[in-house]
Amino acid sequence: MVYFATRDQQTTNGPGRHSVEDLAKSTEVSSEAVYVQYGCGFAAGAGWHNFDRSPTMRIERLPIIGAALGRLSGNRQQFPDDVRYGDICKGLPIADGTVKGVYASHVLEHLSYEDCLKALRNTYAMLEPGGAFRLIVPDLHERARRYLHDVENGSAEANSVFLRTAHLGREKPPKSWLDLLRMFIGGTDHLWMWDEASMSEQLVAAGFTNVRRCEFGDSGDPMFARVEDITRFIDPGLDMTELALAASKPAL
Repeated sequence: MVYFATRDQQTTNGPGRHSVEDLAKSTEVSSEAVYVQYGCGFAAGAGWHNFDRSPTMRIERLPIIGAALGRLSGNRQQFPDDVRYGDICKGLPIADGTVKGVYASHVLEHLSYEDCLKALRNTYAMLEPGGAFRLIVPDLHERARRYLHDVENGSAEANSVFLRTAHLGREKPPKSWLDLLRMFIGGTDHLWMWDEASMSEQLVAAGFTNVRRCEFGDSGDPMFARVEDITRFIDPGLDMTELALAASKPAL
């Protein structure tokens, strides 16, 4: 995804294809620092602990038949070898208080409301004091603003455009067992949408401080250049800036 390698994560170019290369080259990073990305899909960052909870990945790694069965998912590629199975809602196999940076790009909207709150709490727990968390989710406020603008201008397609851009609802029912299988293992649906105020509030409730709206490449840490992609911050198809937030765990 996200967690499930949704179609918007299926890029063959991988993370960092629009990264701030000069920043990455200008600052050395301690090899002892731990960085975690969850819901990475196919975009595994070098030097990061990359996790995804995709059922497809587990199927692909079955002996002999895994690769063939995995193709039934409709994914255009297989998960990289350096992506491990891990569910942030249940907790990742990472010791609490040991992680310098966590990145979650277009993941949290695929979780139910309660599971998202669990994910935020587990993210906070694994960070070391002063550790950084950067997340991106689709911006509900901007989609709602465009919807209202279209309604006020008499568009009969306003509701359809909103639902499609928010990945809510379902336009067509499944017509075959393969469609049903892809629905089950795909994880492409958005289960809970967020705006800046609501997500910021939940980050604070989980214990985070210094919550702010962030932009591509402004982390100040070159490791994030290995996982960030500008097209995740600004959707080129919609010409829409998504909701990207940075937060930190209080230092001791």
